[in-house]
Amino acid sequence: MDRRKSRVIYCGNLAIGGDNPIPIQSMTNTDTRNVKSTVKQIHQLEEEGCDIVRVAVLDMDAAKAIADIKKEVNIPIIADIHFDYRLALESVKNGVDGLRINPGNIGDKERVKKVVEACREKNLPIRIGVNSGSVRRDIIEKFNGVNEDSLVYSAMEHIKILEELDYRNIKVSIKTTEIELTVNAYRKIAELTDYPLHLGITEAGTIWSGTIKSAIGIGAMLLDGIGDTLRVSLTGDPIEEIRVGKQILRTIGLLKDKIEIVSCPTCGRTQIDLISLANRAEKVLRNIDKPIKVAIMGCAVNGPGEAREADIGIAGGRGEGLIFKKGEVIKKVDEKDLLDELLKEIEKL
Repeated sequence: MDRRKSRVIYCGNLAIGGDNPIPIQSMTNTDTRNVKSTVKQIHQLEEEGCDIVRVAVLDMDAAKAIADIKKEVNIPIIADIHFDYRLALESVKNGVDGLRINPGNIGDKERVKKVVEACREKNLPIRIGVNSGSVRRDIIEKFNGVNEDSLVYSAMEHIKILEELDYRNIKVSIKTTEIELTVNAYRKIAELTDYPLHLGITEAGTIWSGTIKSAIGIGAMLLDGIGDTLRVSLTGDPIEEIRVGKQILRTIGLLKDKIEIVSCPTCGRTQIDLISLANRAEKVLRNIDKPIKVAIMGCAVNGPGEAREADIGIAGGRGEGLIFKKGEVIKKVDEKDLLDELLKEIEKL
């Protein structure tokens, strides 16, 4: 697929936009003022592969805590600011790597200018984050409701405030809980500006339902070539957001860092315990860092033929199975030895 060519900005040392890999972001759910617990959660997110983390800045103590948090973590930190420009200034002072703030919501032009000048001095990006709950009443009335036009107009209005101050170190997000509305809004703004776009379906839901909703919405935009960072917003452990985000990128082909497993749904032709085999294979292969495709198939019909594009795979039989590479059978193995023999062949690749 052809990616939209956005301008490149930097969050810490992380390049965002252009042809750069799409970073995955999450947000801590700890009290930012509790440095120990916040650092602990960020470390867990780092280990899972999180690229950027956002922290809530509720007051001055939270803004000041950023200095101590930054000493202990490696990934860039974004300060989430609402309404109070002084919290933005204090966060910048304490070493944050970027701000999530809407310029139109922090007061008059002089206050916005102070924030912009502080960010300009340290070359910090500002993410404009519009969602269905943050559109002003007059804009809603002008466009007859919360729709892609009112969302995009609201975002462009915030962008204009920064551009009038000659500041273009900007990233933009337009999130709603509705997939179609969100996708249409991103498609519209992608045509109007070249700023990097941060993707997400806001308040997507619990881990199960939110994963499905996010995968459909974020996946649709990525397939359109839209998106420069993303966050999967789930009601649960933030670590799950990283796991789902990475799997979305892998599934679309934008991240090639692990083994991809494909497996058939089983049917009456299946003569081995394929469900158990596939689940065991997924657990065993999860942490192998090889960008290859492995097929776990129930029979010869869905084996080397349908899974020909797999680098290696299994096709089940009656109490035994075939191991094949690129559609060519290389050996026949007893069912109990299939996974072990598959692992041996993967090691050779």
